[in-house]
Amino acid sequence: MAAYLERYERWKTENSFDSATRAELEALDPVRDAKEIEDRFYRDLEFGTGGLRGVMGAGTNRMNRYTVGRATAGFGRWLLDTYGEAAKRRGVAVCFDTRNHSAEFAQTTADVLSGMGFRVFLHPAARPTPQLSFSVRHLGCVGGVIVTASHNPKEYNGYKVYDEHGCQLVPGPAEAVIDRVEAITDFSAIDFSGDPARIETVDLTEEFIRAVRAQSRCRDAAAKAALHVVYTPLHGAGFVPVTQALAAEGFSHVDPVAAQAVPDGNFPTVVSPNPEDRKALEMGIAQARESGADLVLGTDPDGDRIGIAVKHAGDYRLMTGNQVGALLTDYVLANTKMPAKPALVKTVVTSELGAEIARKHGAAVFDTLTGFKFIGEKMTQFEAAKAQGDPGRGYDYLFGYEESYGYLAGTHARDKDAVVSALLICEMAAQDKAQGKTLVDRMEELYAEYGHYLDAQDSFTLKGKDGQEQIAAMMAALRRNGSPFADTVRAQDFERGVVMNEAFGPLPASDVLKYTLADGSWIAVRPSGTEPKIKIYYSVRGENPDAAEARLKTLKNTMRSALGLS
Repeated sequence: MAAYLERYERWKTENSFDSATRAELEALDPVRDAKEIEDRFYRDLEFGTGGLRGVMGAGTNRMNRYTVGRATAGFGRWLLDTYGEAAKRRGVAVCFDTRNHSAEFAQTTADVLSGMGFRVFLHPAARPTPQLSFSVRHLGCVGGVIVTASHNPKEYNGYKVYDEHGCQLVPGPAEAVIDRVEAITDFSAIDFSGDPARIETVDLTEEFIRAVRAQSRCRDAAAKAALHVVYTPLHGAGFVPVTQALAAEGFSHVDPVAAQAVPDGNFPTVVSPNPEDRKALEMGIAQARESGADLVLGTDPDGDRIGIAVKHAGDYRLMTGNQVGALLTDYVLANTKMPAKPALVKTVVTSELGAEIARKHGAAVFDTLTGFKFIGEKMTQFEAAKAQGDPGRGYDYLFGYEESYGYLAGTHARDKDAVVSALLICEMAAQDKAQGKTLVDRMEELYAEYGHYLDAQDSFTLKGKDGQEQIAAMMAALRRNGSPFADTVRAQDFERGVVMNEAFGPLPASDVLKYTLADGSWIAVRPSGTEPKIKIYYSVRGENPDAAEARLKTLKNTMRSALGLS
């Protein structure tokens, strides 16, 4: 019998798994559902450098109380091995978003950790990821966990772990946790009963909002009151902190999209709760058209990403993550009393426009791998170096962002924060409106000053075991065949550890390839770390929009052909 079938039979029959789990598996037909059974059990759901993420359901390759319990036990063992008994006293903060089973999985996390002797600070209601990061720091915890699958479809859930700085684990510590998770092979050995005396309910929403408001830079009360905003949390956890922060800062004309303000893990009004997708904002845009609102904001289910649509020339124009990041870079740096060594941090697949703006404002620019945890890590490195009196590494973090709609101003968190981003975006829009402009107008001004940047992304979903093998084969072929672009002047394979800044040494090895071309355009390709996708990033700098569009089309055709995706 194949190994996956043995695991299937064990889960279906052993009393260590609850009756609902066994019944779900019993309902699968070995012939009709053969591929489904294989996908559920052919591997353990991978605890990667970003934690867990997968489809919910029974099985070793699914998100359920058993895989969550296993991940938690491994994380707890790493905390004890790293910090000793002090880890139990300092405790772990636990939070969750509005997805189906998120509260249940958060309780499982609290139970397993408390059963291991940890003090657990459990949020009583769904709150955004940046609030979890803030809570770890505010409470002095040794780590944190949030149950969320971010912007994935409704079938998914996930589990992200944080270090004592409120930063998602980076590869070194993550690999140590992975080792301990993989060492747990018997689910019956995990204590799911918990110790209620060690679980404390905490709600730090007021404190978090206070920290967000500390980043405010606009003092024009009339301009803020005049801005009309439509906001949708897409059924997620952003509603409470975003609306409260905006109201407290004087934005009195913020209209929620009522149907999407209701927490609901089924996300009934959208195909996918991803603010990068225009369809996710359509209900908000429709409401804005009726009311004449100036701006539409949409945050994802765990409130760390934000998308916007701007009323301009009679219609609503979506802005990309790179565009909003460039606008925020300009706004934050132009309205900050510069410290001795200001710094902007971005990822290697993010446009260079923000970097050019930052340098003009006198800030240093640092590139990291994809994933906001690497931006958070750089913030921690800056602080540690300053404390040690190391001038070569001791920078003052001002702003960081990635092209996938994630931004952070301030150091109250170590993860992207749609709450502080919503506040600053509204401040920018309010100031521009007071001057008779929109954010689109301001974007055009930046293009006129720095050159026209056009950024795009291709994303191809290849599900299941076969899809994973296809993605791996594509990356292997690119490495074997070399750059598909004839005018490549630099090819970087981040699997070999590329040095982006001498003071900080090489970046961790990562499955990313990047090609820089003679005209300054670049293309990067990587497998997604959280979804069954291969992603291709394009950045073109042209003399004008038409030239950039033509160049982009050529680059896309070449790349798709090289991957066999044309």
